[in-house]
Amino acid sequence: MTPAPPNAGGDLFAANLTGALLAVASSAFIGVSFIVKKKGLRRAGAAGTRAGVGGYGYLLEPLWWVGMVTMLIGEIANFVAYMFAPAVLVTPLGALSIIVSAVLAHFILNEKLQRMGVLGCVLCIVGSTVIILHAPEEETPSSVAQIWHLATQPAFLCYAASALVISMILMLHCAPRYGQTNIVVYVGICSVIGSLTVMSIKAVGIAIKLTIEGINQAGYFQTWLKLKNINVFSWMGIDNLYTPLPPIYWHIQGNSETGGKQKEDDLLSGDFITVVRQDYFV
Repeated sequence: MTPAPPNAGGDLFAANLTGALLAVASSAFIGVSFIVKKKGLRRAGAAGTRAGVGGYGYLLEPLWWVGMVTMLIGEIANFVAYMFAPAVLVTPLGALSIIVSAVLAHFILNEKLQRMGVLGCVLCIVGSTVIILHAPEEETPSSVAQIWHLATQPAFLCYAASALVISMILMLHCAPRYGQTNIVVYVGICSVIGSLTVMSIKAVGIAIKLTIEGINQAGYFQTWLKLKNINVFSWMGIDNLYTPLPPIYWHIQGNSETGGKQKEDDLLSGDFITVVRQDYFV
């Protein structure tokens, strides 16, 4: 067995630290982008038809585009993070974007964070910390060919086949029947497909990093196959993530009165009626 170079441990720590910092920065940018885009949507809705009822005025709103650029920066940082750190370290840190969005929405958008929301943020932090602390050590592949060798192992092939089968069942059987009433169906599809997308992104990221370092990986067909996988899996996830759900009526119930006021552009033929008690917001 060839002994590891003396500075191998230091290089690994530096790479992991770089990847972790990029993942945290990515979560911050993505979390902020949601708030900025929401403010842009509100501003566009106040000046014309809201996006929720088919308006496209937000495309002319500079604030919305600032949010989109911020999100793009965050996604690029997240992609680069996979070049340095293992996926088991980068992926859990993505949950921080949820916390950033929730906290900023509470203070900037006046969307009050209830006790269950605070509990959810705490669980995100605890879950990410546990995964990172107990993650198995990962040996960084030195070439796309090595990644391909790992990807063709029976264990991974069984996992990939199971993920595709589960995704097909959710898309073809569950989504038409329960997708319009239970958002968990579409979240499940995106999560299962996303697990395969993350692995492909990791492979492409390593290929780009090695190519920059002078070890050209463009000649391997596996590099282009992984890139194609990203396109296919991303399309499957986005197609289901943005499947429109039926409009919802919000019915506010007070202490002794029922009913509420709606704007003209809120009068939609909703399939759901949600009853919210007034003391819910207290």
